[in-house]
Amino acid sequence: MNQFIEKGHIKVAPEVYHALMNGRPVVALESTIISHGMPYPQNYETAKEVESIVRENGAVPATIAILDGTPFIGLSDDQLRRLAILGRKVQKTARRDIPHIVSAGGNGATTVSATMVFAHKVGIPVFVTGGIGGVHRHGEQTMDISSDLTELGKTPVTVISAGVKSILDIPRTLEYLETQGVTVAVYGSNEFPSFFTENSGCQVPCRLDSPEDCAKLIDANSNLSLGTGILIAVPIPKEYAASGNMIERAIQQALAEAKEKNVIGNEATPFLLARVNEITGGASLVANIALVKNNARMGARISVALAKLRRGTVRSAL
Repeated sequence: MNQFIEKGHIKVAPEVYHALMNGRPVVALESTIISHGMPYPQNYETAKEVESIVRENGAVPATIAILDGTPFIGLSDDQLRRLAILGRKVQKTARRDIPHIVSAGGNGATTVSATMVFAHKVGIPVFVTGGIGGVHRHGEQTMDISSDLTELGKTPVTVISAGVKSILDIPRTLEYLETQGVTVAVYGSNEFPSFFTENSGCQVPCRLDSPEDCAKLIDANSNLSLGTGILIAVPIPKEYAASGNMIERAIQQALAEAKEKNVIGNEATPFLLARVNEITGGASLVANIALVKNNARMGARISVALAKLRRGTVRSAL
């Protein structure tokens, strides 16, 4: 079994620890997508494939989760499989849930906010996910706003995603991120993507066209100690983009069902994504896996470019 290295109350996988100590690229990965995103063994296989893609593109993957009350940065194969088998028995864990899960000795699958917290604590600057949470539709009445957004406003970690989950209110989410002082950029486009599709109708002022551009943005944010995160949205590959109209119809049906069944809070997103997948005959899950892999590829390349940039800065200083 791997001899994890303790850093405070956190255990770090040896490969991740030594990479961080030597300035090598590391990419943080969340674990909610494993426990709540799809059934076993597909979730385990996808998690392994995503980690492999990160490695193939020059970085070290660090999947983050809480197991038996201990936060782990980087999981062994046995731990990854255990998390996948437990599935929804593992608690979906945002920032607010961390003290409870740790003190109770429980198992927690980290969401975007919790993953950002732990990534920042050990010095991982880049984190890859599928899509972030946001302002829910009719959020102006319900005040249902994901803690992912406030985390981006106070934790300096760059999140690589396919945008905001399309079950949410994308324009209001972008407005909220602006209020939080979060830099929002899109890779290769001026239009913010809509998770399953490349377009949302929302323009953003920051366009990045290479991993090096992304690295420069991250480095500038860090050098100025702004204390905020960055969201880099990577549009889903064209060949996997689902029909916008089909997805939208499925979303509207799923939203109506969620309201009828009074599905709210942190149960809303898993319910809605599952229903959209059922309604679209599995097309949305295929697209979801494809975009996560694409984000992993891009996140690793950005992490490599950032490590190279920072090594060059150190050499120049010497």
